[in-house]
Amino acid sequence: MNSVLPKPRDLQSLETVDASLAPMANPAVVVEDERFAGPAPDEDLTDDPLAGPLAPAASLLRFITCGSVDDGKSTLIGRLLYETNAVFDDQLETLKRDSKKFGTTGADLDFALLVDGLSAEREQGITIDVAYRYFSTGNRAFIIADTPGHEQYTRNMATGASQAELAVILVDARKGILPQTRRHSFITSLVGIKSVVVAINKMDLVDFSEDRFEAIKRDYEEILPSFGFTDIAFIPVSAKNGDNIAVPSPNMGWYRGRTLLAHLEAVEPPTFAPSDAAFRLPVQWVNRPHLDFRGFAGTVVGGEVRPGDAVMVMPGGRASRVSQVYGPDGVVEAAGTGEAVTLTLADEIDVSRGDVIVAASDTVAVAQKLHAEILWMAERPLVAGGRFVAKLGAATTPAIVRGLDATIDIHTFEARPASALIMNEIGRVSIAFDRPPVATTYEANRELGSFILIDPLTNETVALGVVTALEASETRQAATAEPQGAVAKLQTLWLGQAAVADPAHRRSVLRYRGVASLLVGFLAFLFGIGLLPALGLAILDLVLRPFVAAAFGADQVPPQQDRPDPTTVGDGAGI
Repeated sequence: MNSVLPKPRDLQSLETVDASLAPMANPAVVVEDERFAGPAPDEDLTDDPLAGPLAPAASLLRFITCGSVDDGKSTLIGRLLYETNAVFDDQLETLKRDSKKFGTTGADLDFALLVDGLSAEREQGITIDVAYRYFSTGNRAFIIADTPGHEQYTRNMATGASQAELAVILVDARKGILPQTRRHSFITSLVGIKSVVVAINKMDLVDFSEDRFEAIKRDYEEILPSFGFTDIAFIPVSAKNGDNIAVPSPNMGWYRGRTLLAHLEAVEPPTFAPSDAAFRLPVQWVNRPHLDFRGFAGTVVGGEVRPGDAVMVMPGGRASRVSQVYGPDGVVEAAGTGEAVTLTLADEIDVSRGDVIVAASDTVAVAQKLHAEILWMAERPLVAGGRFVAKLGAATTPAIVRGLDATIDIHTFEARPASALIMNEIGRVSIAFDRPPVATTYEANRELGSFILIDPLTNETVALGVVTALEASETRQAATAEPQGAVAKLQTLWLGQAAVADPAHRRSVLRYRGVASLLVGFLAFLFGIGLLPALGLAILDLVLRPFVAAAFGADQVPPQQDRPDPTTVGDGAGI
């Protein structure tokens, strides 16, 4: 049809269509034709004639559908596309034919087939891979990720959730809260999603019972304290029949809330912006087209950069200034979070992929060791001591799982001791790196606080994780903190700043001084001084030695963290 019809830009131009073809023309299809089934994510929707009056720019919402198997996730998305005129006439005809061949809804249209495109998905009636669709209404544009519900494909669900701002968690009204519902909710919380819609689906199969809706709502509210959701809505729907999807359902007069589409148009989920304003740019590529240009390309993950700004290249700490900032169309005056840019620096310094260019005042540090929560996705179990390749930001480095601290019980959400993680389990681990990358906690920066683990032999992605704590960063921060009070200052003077911050180093200092003082007392006793005077001399030496050393500028025991870890083997080291 599109090859015959002209492509008008507004509804008035539809009048010019030949009268014999006009009955065949779907206005929504004609107008959307140039947009390929919907607006591009960054397209300005203010000129859409079907959209009606808009704000200066329509916003974009990325969301996922998740939940247990057969809860109706794909059907819900297909119904949303249908209700918003995002389905072409030829697609609708194909859907009718496919529903007879592959459908699971009898004589009715099976809207799940609009997004389940793999042959295996159609044959089995399940979702396997993540399917992305986009559509628009008069108020907003949407990108949907349809994720699988089967436990075997939990990794695909986590992939879709990692880029979403909101999650629609479906619950079958007949079955209630299932283990996979709990697992998907926890993963949703793990990746930082704060806004959630609990869509209680298939209400037509429970006679649109308000009591059943309220019972499931209470069951889900009992597990809510385990998550970090700040905005949650409960909506009863029937995706197959369209109840409460785009228009209020006449079958559920007891429900006074918004429809699902109305809620999606109005909700403003908390953005996952960095908690600080420090500029950070992980270098993805060194742009060297000729001898006169050397730029460093990447996407800004925090703050803003302008020409002339003082910057530092981590992990080396080399300082320079920004000469120019290049965007997609050439030189720009500034660039902010989310923009892909190329920077040139005033000084010729070595910068390579995986380095991070940061503001000169930034306190971000490299991570020799970190603590994280991970989702294990391989069939073989994870045990402490496993070696992998970690990809954090743009950096790729060998890593070892030093410790398996705990696993999360998906039924109670409590941490319990574990000697191994099996497939689809969530655990807390400590990880050490051979070449420490620049990292933050996930809460501070989404890009520099998340990572994946790759099997170096098979190149399989075996885990994804979020950073919860940086051990080295916390130690350094404590060591550089100003002591408070006279007692704290005296303790710092006697032990040394490094020993105050690091318990292991403190024990080393006390052990060293104790042995030295006993040796002084023993030597004094050998030279004829009595036992009690020799013991008093040893105590005096223990108390006064740090102050005498400080007065004469003598070095104390070297900090423990400066000593190389003998269990870590780096590139070129002999073993």
